[in-house]
Amino acid sequence: MKFTPLALSLAFALVAGPASAAAVSSNAASATDDPAPASPPLSVKQLDAVHVSAALDQARNALSPDTGSSQYVIDQKAIAQLPLGAATPVNQVLLQAPGVVQDSYGGLHVRGDHANLQYRINGVIIPESISGFGQTLDSRTIQNVKLLDGALPAQYGLRTAAVVDITTKSGHDLGNGGSVGITGGSFGSINPNASIWGSNDRWSYFLTANYLENDVGVENPTSSRKPIHDHTNQVKAFGDISYLINNDTRLSFMFGAANSRFQIPNNPNQQPAFGYLDQTDFNSADLNEQQREQTRFGVLSLQGRLGSTDYQVSLGQRYSSLDFTPDRIGDLMFNGVASGISRSNRASTLQADFATPLGDDHTLRYGLYGSYESAPSTNNAWVFPADANGNQSSTTPIDIIDANRVTARTWSAYVQDEWSIGQNLTVNYGLRGDVYKAFRTESQLSPRLGLVYQAGSSTTLHAGYSRYFTPPATEAITAANIAKFNGTTNALPDNGNNTPLSERSDYFDAGIQQNVGPHLTLGLDTYYRKVQRLQDEGQFGAALVYSTFNYAKGRIKGVEFTANYNDGPFNAYFNLAASRAMGSQVITSQYNFSPDDLAYIADHYIFLDHDQTYSSSGGISYSFADATRIGADYLFGSGLRKDGAVPNGASMPSYFQLNLSLSHDFNFQSTGKLHTQLALINALDRTYELRDGSGIGVGAPQFGPRRGVYLSLQKDF
Repeated sequence: MKFTPLALSLAFALVAGPASAAAVSSNAASATDDPAPASPPLSVKQLDAVHVSAALDQARNALSPDTGSSQYVIDQKAIAQLPLGAATPVNQVLLQAPGVVQDSYGGLHVRGDHANLQYRINGVIIPESISGFGQTLDSRTIQNVKLLDGALPAQYGLRTAAVVDITTKSGHDLGNGGSVGITGGSFGSINPNASIWGSNDRWSYFLTANYLENDVGVENPTSSRKPIHDHTNQVKAFGDISYLINNDTRLSFMFGAANSRFQIPNNPNQQPAFGYLDQTDFNSADLNEQQREQTRFGVLSLQGRLGSTDYQVSLGQRYSSLDFTPDRIGDLMFNGVASGISRSNRASTLQADFATPLGDDHTLRYGLYGSYESAPSTNNAWVFPADANGNQSSTTPIDIIDANRVTARTWSAYVQDEWSIGQNLTVNYGLRGDVYKAFRTESQLSPRLGLVYQAGSSTTLHAGYSRYFTPPATEAITAANIAKFNGTTNALPDNGNNTPLSERSDYFDAGIQQNVGPHLTLGLDTYYRKVQRLQDEGQFGAALVYSTFNYAKGRIKGVEFTANYNDGPFNAYFNLAASRAMGSQVITSQYNFSPDDLAYIADHYIFLDHDQTYSSSGGISYSFADATRIGADYLFGSGLRKDGAVPNGASMPSYFQLNLSLSHDFNFQSTGKLHTQLALINALDRTYELRDGSGIGVGAPQFGPRRGVYLSLQKDF
């Protein structure tokens, strides 16, 4: 477990155990060994752009406190040492941290929460896309990434399960150059990439793009080695261009785009439940469902220092869309409904953060955030007429179009003080206010308190409390017109509250970090969260898209243990987490549930579908000189929930996935260094099932990856 109060943190290792990944306190981060020249601003030729850019990076870091929460830092070197290196999806990178649980469709759950992740790039909040922003980003953009969880300071709100804080690569840091490469291997995988970076006086830039194609775009619904109808094509691009106005001011424009197409994999040997005209049989292996996802964003930021105050002000916009195309005949015959679903969400944002030192012992941080979201959705559904008992009364389908638009506004403001009391105690206290307006106006004032105590040179204790306010994800809100489907095979009960509610919770966190000698660090952390209007999401249809609902109350608790060993060429890490996440009484979107399930949940706590009792990750790595490295890492889970005697009353079988890697750098006299990396994913080829299609809000079965061999070639220039 890594804590980063003050200047101490647990060094979090990946395959090669990057000891350099240890984080520092905000005070240390704001200092610089090479300060920028004093005012007045220099001319273009006089300006030392590299030093000024570094000083501004330090000033931006000072805007974010590290105290009072748990922090995991994964740097560029650590990502390169994963089995797939920089080709590793961002969600797979984050799975190496304790308390992070994998789910289907690339989903992540941190400390018993469903999604609820906030993504920040260079300190700027990027609203999550409909398909999950973790799949929109590319690991090749990352200089380092921090995963913050626990009792967060007042600066962090809205999405609070964890904050994924990414610092991107920069032309000022890298110099002038670029890189081209390709990763290919099993299941028809091919992933070429190209990057270019550089700087010229006041200007700097970093641009990267890659293309991915394979035959396992979505988790296989069967245990077969090769899924049926599961091809994907994905294009991703990212850029960051900055201009130094003077020694204390930088203007930057950051942008990104992703365009992904998926075939929805088929589950053969299913029996149709409905007739279509004169047709009574349909081979489920021949279904042709498709999904397309797009995301693009752009952010203009002014960042720098005004007197003793560091600041960053950003204007941004993110657009995200999802289009699901059904197999009209097949979906009608198997499900009684074939829905062409189109969702989009455009979010415009304003963010301003400030940090002002007050004497030697206090740092005052304050800021505001606002967003405006417009989220139209259309459901073009073909259904069959049905009688009063819900039985198909005609084999001739009818078309029903259900369209709506959700508009949401969010305003947030915070103020917090980091108070250093003597040499060993730091207190971070503050207050945050949030207002969310969509179908109704909801708001909350949220106090925060974090304490960090340095108990000797090798022991750090921390404890914190945070009051959280979490609005529903606007992109996941559906406002279906239930009455339109009365008398059809897609009829739903018209009961309950169909408007999702903001979640409110009290979060308690405490932990200890212990250094044992110069090479071994141990950590232990515990947490408890008491929740009102607990938010969850479920897949209630064939499209790979989630919809929000609420439990009246919830309780989530857990404990995490970490060990990290770093001694020269040999590195190892081990994480183990135990958690328990439960909810009671569904109070919104009840029409998605069966009456029996609703009746049981109304009077009983049930496990949340994404609860996993035990999760573990670990790895070892050894480097031979500077050119060759071998490594192994693993993932273990005791299994997500499935239906048993009661909803979510049983667990899926446990799973274990072992990955191996070998890398070597070849040096050629004429062309220089060529990096090669061989990865063996799921080396034991153990078949495991993440989902079996049962459980609250679970749409279909999904299996983990089968054994795959992948080779990466990368050439810098």
